[in-house]
Amino acid sequence: MDILAGISGDWLKALTWITAVTAGVAVLLWRPRRPDLAGLASVMVFMAASAGAGIYVLNHLGDGRWGGERQSRLSPPPLSDAPMVGQFLEPLEGMLGGVTDGVNEFVDFRSALPVALDFFAAAGWALALSVPLALVALAAGARAAKRRTAEITAYRGEVDQLRQELDHVKRHVGYPVRDII
Repeated sequence: MDILAGISGDWLKALTWITAVTAGVAVLLWRPRRPDLAGLASVMVFMAASAGAGIYVLNHLGDGRWGGERQSRLSPPPLSDAPMVGQFLEPLEGMLGGVTDGVNEFVDFRSALPVALDFFAAAGWALALSVPLALVALAAGARAAKRRTAEITAYRGEVDQLRQELDHVKRHVGYPVRDII
């Protein structure tokens, strides 16, 4: 079952952009303080969708959406209908049928290849853009991890100070220091 059968080439291009924007918005809603991750996710989804669309085009070469039907299809001449020698020309007719099928497949491939290459080029550009975005996301993640480590260290220091004060209060009141907590 081909769910993309009714989608034209232009809509297939738009679908790659729509999926990328949707993924970026979803990540931004999930992690609103990390727009760098939303941008990276959007670019990565666009790259995957574009590569998938290019593969889809190459898997559906005979489809008229890629422009293969603009040229007329070749068909072999009916040689077997010739009087008296038609039965002897049947192998030649089969061979001509194979040749014309090969030429028609080549015309379909020649028509679909530029469309597929457009998708692959878009995926390549997305890959090139994902490298600096990944570095920005990595730097932002490292900065957030450093901040969390500093906060945890500060909290541990505060907990140690509170324990010392509690021990001091216990000694002042007369409780044994290690009985409670």
